[in-house]
Amino acid sequence: MASGGGAALPPPRLSPPLLSVSGLGVVIDRGPVEVRPVDGVDLTIAEGETFALLGESGCGKSMTALALTRLLPDSGRIERGEVRLHGEDLLRLPESAMRSVRGGRIGMIFQEPSTSLNPVMTVGAQIVEALARHGTGGARAEEEACRLLEAVGISDPARRLRDFPFQFSGGMKQRVMIAMALAGQPQLLVADEPTTALDVTIQAQVLDLLAKIQAERGMGMLLITHDLGVVARMAHRVGVMYAGELVETGPREAFFRAPLHPYARKLFAALPGAGRRGAPLDAPNGAVPALDRDFPGCRFAERCALAFDRCDDEAPVWHRIGDQAVRCHLYEGVTTLHPQPAGMPAEAVTQRTRGAAPVLEVKGLSVHFPVRKGLLRRTVGHVRAVDGVSLSLVPGRTLALVGESGCGKTTVGKAALKLIEPTAGELFLDGENISAYRGEALRGMRRVVQMVFQDPFASLNPRMRVGDIIEEGMVSLGVEPDPRARRARIDELLERVGLSADMRWRHPHEFSGGQRQRIAMARALAVSPRVIVCDEPTSALDVSVQAQLLNLMRELQAERGLAYLFITHNLAVVEYLADEVAVMYLGRIVEQGPVGKVLRAPAHPYTRALLAAVPRIGGEQAVVAAEEGAVAASDLPSPLNPPAGCHFHPRCAHATDVCRVSYPPVAEFGQGHRFRCHWPRLGD
Repeated sequence: MASGGGAALPPPRLSPPLLSVSGLGVVIDRGPVEVRPVDGVDLTIAEGETFALLGESGCGKSMTALALTRLLPDSGRIERGEVRLHGEDLLRLPESAMRSVRGGRIGMIFQEPSTSLNPVMTVGAQIVEALARHGTGGARAEEEACRLLEAVGISDPARRLRDFPFQFSGGMKQRVMIAMALAGQPQLLVADEPTTALDVTIQAQVLDLLAKIQAERGMGMLLITHDLGVVARMAHRVGVMYAGELVETGPREAFFRAPLHPYARKLFAALPGAGRRGAPLDAPNGAVPALDRDFPGCRFAERCALAFDRCDDEAPVWHRIGDQAVRCHLYEGVTTLHPQPAGMPAEAVTQRTRGAAPVLEVKGLSVHFPVRKGLLRRTVGHVRAVDGVSLSLVPGRTLALVGESGCGKTTVGKAALKLIEPTAGELFLDGENISAYRGEALRGMRRVVQMVFQDPFASLNPRMRVGDIIEEGMVSLGVEPDPRARRARIDELLERVGLSADMRWRHPHEFSGGQRQRIAMARALAVSPRVIVCDEPTSALDVSVQAQLLNLMRELQAERGLAYLFITHNLAVVEYLADEVAVMYLGRIVEQGPVGKVLRAPAHPYTRALLAAVPRIGGEQAVVAAEEGAVAASDLPSPLNPPAGCHFHPRCAHATDVCRVSYPPVAEFGQGHRFRCHWPRLGD
């Protein structure tokens, strides 16, 4: 596996440029107003080079990518500029010629493979269709489709060609998208958030695959992302985009050593991690401004703590500082600079509730889903989604539950709320066994334990106004009988989560992703719970919105003594927010303990592999483990037929004969640090 800093990246071929974009401007017509999501963008990409386009949602990154291939929405048009591929201006080509460019000379990987793949066509038919568009048909197309699937690491490709997208995991669907993008032998690959919402091991697989293919074919790559770790791992050069403009560009090493623009430095300051525990993250205030107006000055001025009068009245020009370029008035007349790196502040010490009695306990929890086949729907097996999990949630503390997609994390959270009926095990609320609760008793439990789901748009009723969404739970659970008091509480909650009271009249589609997650948090708080189960609440949020949500969660926990079960695959968030972490693999907890001990001295090979797969902006890895390659190159086994013995042994570099026949017992690693592994001294 490549190192987190991407030090092994091959150098690009510097001349001539593969792609040259100059003065690109895009306009979207929205009735009486015009929106300019791309406004004068200049960039170049050499053969074999990866140019990372970085910025918050709404900055214009994806619209820039769509403009390169003229795939703008019907209401959009390219107002000005040039897009030259090997010197040929794509904006002057007729549409018939552009069809051969799209998917041919330029391949595209879209952000969400589930919506990009046709659900009613087999994967093979979709790849063959892409090949046919570029002159390869018949039996040769079938052979090439099989070869492409094999090239992107999908085993048994001849059989998998006949499968439909729903039969593939998220990481495998992204591999299929890569195979389709490669079908036309592209010179340039545009990858739009290719790893968003993927867990760390699948992300590592996808990034390694892209780097390998790029090195073999010498492709240029435009990588669009908001993940600084991915940028550090993959990019040769970086461009920071804000409100339709590039505001900083430079080589990866110089950018991570000393970002120049105040916006870029804010992105670094918003990163969670162990070094910022106990202190609020310094996220940019507010949001990216609406792009339907003119900007006489700097577009970042209203969010910039360093802004002065000139910033409001005069747009900044580019300044060259060494190998970097920055658009900011602060660098007027400056040619060399040694700014303080955007590093981590000293760790702040916080006083958390210790020794308190658990508010919610899960003991021996199992959830097995029956698998039925045949005309009579006979049960032929069980999916062991959760298999004997025990957890305790303490007031004022956060327990993080981590692991790959499919390991059972979300099922644990839903079973703890009895949204899914457990197969076995016991639930205790304030020491009282609630396993048999039904009806009204269960409704009372729901006042104490609430859930914030991963996708706020899917969990908020699109037909209801925000105020009604928040009020619904209060009415259902009988929290506040007086309608006027309920309305006052709704207004108070909206203000508390960083929204305005008048937003209660809006519908969910009128909010950004981060705002919708705040609404979901307000809905959970409306019934005054003591426990909140948070299921991947930050997985699809950019770094600044994530920081705002994490700050809010910390403040609410300090004010109300909330216990959080935080389900995530983002280990940086775990380092920042959690007090304790439990690592889950194929339905079972394999390691658990204080977050500092588990993440700094992991005992289980799986934990070590997860940490090794995380791309880090400093270039270092928290753990360098022999088993990381085995995990990154393989997929999670099916919980329908888990491996005998230790479930992890097929992917473990340390597996021995005993691992193949016996599941390991719990071993103590000291001070509450427990793990299940036959290898006794991994943490030494």
